[in-house]
Amino acid sequence: MTEVLAAKSLAEGLVSAAMGRVLPPSLSRRDPVVRASEHADFQSNVALSLAGSAGTTPRALAQSLRQELDGGPLLASLSGPGFLNLTLADSALWSLLADRSADPRLGVGRPLAGVRTVVDYSGPNIAKEMHVGHLRTTVIGDSLVRVLAFLGADVVRQNHLGDWGTQFGMLIQYLDEHPEAPWRCSDPTVADAGDQVSALDGLYRVARGAFTADPGFAERARRRVVALQAGDEATLAVWRDLVAVSSEAFQLLYDRLGVQLTRADEAAESSYNPYLDEITEALVAAGIAVESDGALCVFFDDVTGPDGEPVPLIVRKDDGGFGYAATDLATLRHRVDTLKADRILYVVDARQALHFRMVFATARRAGWLPDRVEAVHVPFGTVMGPGGTPFKTRAGGTVRLSELLDAAEDGARAALAEKSHDLTGAELERVARAAGIGAVKYADLSTSRAKNYVFDIDQMVSLQGNTGVYMQYAHARVRAILRKAPEGALDRGVDTALPLHPAERALILLLDGFGAVVGEVGREWEPHRLCGYLFALAKAFTEFYGDCPVLKAPTEELRSNRLVLCRLTGDTLARGLDLLGVEAPERI
Repeated sequence: MTEVLAAKSLAEGLVSAAMGRVLPPSLSRRDPVVRASEHADFQSNVALSLAGSAGTTPRALAQSLRQELDGGPLLASLSGPGFLNLTLADSALWSLLADRSADPRLGVGRPLAGVRTVVDYSGPNIAKEMHVGHLRTTVIGDSLVRVLAFLGADVVRQNHLGDWGTQFGMLIQYLDEHPEAPWRCSDPTVADAGDQVSALDGLYRVARGAFTADPGFAERARRRVVALQAGDEATLAVWRDLVAVSSEAFQLLYDRLGVQLTRADEAAESSYNPYLDEITEALVAAGIAVESDGALCVFFDDVTGPDGEPVPLIVRKDDGGFGYAATDLATLRHRVDTLKADRILYVVDARQALHFRMVFATARRAGWLPDRVEAVHVPFGTVMGPGGTPFKTRAGGTVRLSELLDAAEDGARAALAEKSHDLTGAELERVARAAGIGAVKYADLSTSRAKNYVFDIDQMVSLQGNTGVYMQYAHARVRAILRKAPEGALDRGVDTALPLHPAERALILLLDGFGAVVGEVGREWEPHRLCGYLFALAKAFTEFYGDCPVLKAPTEELRSNRLVLCRLTGDTLARGLDLLGVEAPERI
């Protein structure tokens, strides 16, 4: 189905047509300057911008345009020195409602069709538990993947797992020397992959302590790193076990969160290890990387530290080991050459901004990132605890993501217990889980990603304000109205001859803006804009429902129109929440 014309686009087209009849061709093709207005549906300032070039006054030009619009679906009036206040006829808005309601995509086109977009997000470390620090990259990345795919982009998900380096030499050597360490699947004290990774996380901390305190163990761990990198089979066998159980644990959390990452999306650091020598040799041969204090570095004229000294991108360390930069350069080259990316998004903590700036610049100089490919760091702020302090456990440790989700589900369950509902048993539990997980994700996404935000369970599960639970409740309320509609009431279609109530007009115009908002998210990579839109839509529906009886409308025609308006509101809320990765239960 073709894209449904938006009200603003309809108004722009009509004003442009009027311009074509009163202005010379050199001026008639200019922007009609149509914007939303508090005084009408829209306002056009085109007369003010073009009057001088047309050899007339703004008010005279506005008057000519108003006369050309007379008798059509766009009603115009003059105000001020030459503003055109524009109001669409009631019949035009009812027709837009009918078209949008009949379209399974709610009138949204596919402006990104054919744009191959690689999105790098989540990226937990093997043998370590996912914690609160992984929440934002995972949730924001998942929403962007959903939005970009909906807009037609060919999206490639990439989960850049940390599965290589010195830490694995420490852990594997420790496990070799302590075979009694309880983490393997065969151990009866371990319940599932999540518990196994939790045990491994603890063992890694013990191994790190031994590495620091015991020079003998440190030397054995270093030799184990060499063995791992050299492909020693016994070492690789343990490493593969660590990767397998960690990936399983991560997938359990992804499934619980309802994000779209799967094992097929894993792109681990180790997969780029064979190319690191090649990367460094190419940088040296091109004169891009030079040796500095034993390390191989790339320097930049515009990157200096507080002391004014150059800050380098370290590709290879002075001990011969490769840093993150080498892996990221190999990764970027792979995404351009093999994955054929037109655009690459890195949904990574804002503190990595300088790193990515230098990696992208290096790749541009090396020719691995051609001008036709856009590489973007999509930064985000930090999850904070009460009082705006870093979010930690009482003992000062990192908060496990699984525990955070447990707390959210418990909070949602308690909030549901305080309101009247007829949910019982398995359905109640399913809704509590959806509300808890949705509350966490919505709280994260409704905050501008550039900002920090405070993790507050009580606020997240509140039925008041811009929260996930409020949005889910608004959707369920609409569905409840539709369930009570008489059989066949929604099949009558839309009667475009009926007059519009102001609340109906406001709701139709807001629904009309869904595609524009989704497009903004796809261009600016800011899901909070969609959250703000959905919250405004839910409030507008509440005002509409309070002012305009639906099931008890005075005529069948009006009831049918309002039911269609309800259905489109419910469908838009559901689609919008889905693009955020938030479930929209039919009942709550």
